[in-house]
Amino acid sequence: MKRHVFVLVTLDTKGPEAAFVRDRLKDLRVATKLVDTGCLGAPVVKADVAREMVFEAAGTTLDAVRAKGDRGDAVTAAAAGAAEIVRRAFAKGQVAGVIALGGSAGTTIGTAAMRALPLGVPKLMVSTLAASGQAGSYVGTSDLLMMNSVVDVLGINRISRTVLTRAAQAMAGMAKGRLPAPGRSEKPLVAATMFGVTTPCVERAKARLEEAGCEVLVFHATGAGGRTMEQLARDGLLAGVLDVTTTELADELVGGFLTAGKERLTAAGARGIPQVVSVGALDMVNFFARETVPSRFSDRKFHRHNASVTLMRTTALENAQLGVEIARKLADGNGPRAIFLPRQGLSAIDRAGQPFDDPVARKTLYDNIKGNAGDVPVHELDLHINDPEFADAMAAKLIEFMGGPARGARAGRRRRS
Repeated sequence: MKRHVFVLVTLDTKGPEAAFVRDRLKDLRVATKLVDTGCLGAPVVKADVAREMVFEAAGTTLDAVRAKGDRGDAVTAAAAGAAEIVRRAFAKGQVAGVIALGGSAGTTIGTAAMRALPLGVPKLMVSTLAASGQAGSYVGTSDLLMMNSVVDVLGINRISRTVLTRAAQAMAGMAKGRLPAPGRSEKPLVAATMFGVTTPCVERAKARLEEAGCEVLVFHATGAGGRTMEQLARDGLLAGVLDVTTTELADELVGGFLTAGKERLTAAGARGIPQVVSVGALDMVNFFARETVPSRFSDRKFHRHNASVTLMRTTALENAQLGVEIARKLADGNGPRAIFLPRQGLSAIDRAGQPFDDPVARKTLYDNIKGNAGDVPVHELDLHINDPEFADAMAAKLIEFMGGPARGARAGRRRRS
């Protein structure tokens, strides 16, 4: 089946620019599908996928969206429809890549469609917002590329001609290129989560997993790291998860700056991927410099990690809530899973003599995990999270769950197929 580069553009406002990119791709012998994501004005270039189809894919109609007369609603619907269009085409093997052009609306629509596609599919967004410093919300956990349009996407001039030509050339190169095929001896891919205060644990566990024949990806638990790991699990790219550091849950609950969202700790269970979970750095909520801490927390216990990072100790009540959340998310999941609890502390600064040492908060956290975990095994060890023996126990359990590296590798390939 022929594969195309999908060109997503609002053809009522950026028709000539879309046609320019389409023609440059055709010059490079790349098949294209021009998708009209516009709504209000008449398209000035004929589309291969009309706007009516885009809004139908979003569960509405062009007439209904126009009747509302709300540009924000139109962009939201167009984004949903474009994502569904490319998702369906990808499922049929028809997508060689996606390129989009635009300002805020076009970037919202184009990147929504790109984020609907898995890792490795070429994705290029030519945007007026690429240099704004706010690209993270558009990129998300995707591998999409943001290219600065330099000038507004309005007309073909000596600047836009150069930028759009290079964008088409870049997309053509990616679309024609081929990724190396997975080898039969490919190692099982394991994700692990780490923070500075859990580094010794993760380094030790990573070494044990690598000795067992695994390839280990380590994600820094700063919000983006957790979201990316969850996405890889959803995409079926992982053979196992060693979730040592679940601190992002505390930021989501309390209002810190490093949250990974409400879906954190759900993807592996939804896919049935073997997972071993601990409570690393749940003693803390993360803020930036001290002046960024909201005034409502003025009476709390703080630790200055450095000039740019301020840590706030979680309370016993917050630990109770986190314990229930962790246990219930694991209990609701599928596949082999276990929880490991270190009695002597769950971060480098939560142990005897350290600033966040709080046995009552730890006990509250652990009691609520054990009381809500259902059939999920809970292993409570009289160790600190950074003790080598604790890391070894977690790694050994995950290797056991994976049935050995050879089986883990096969399982990972099956999930990707």
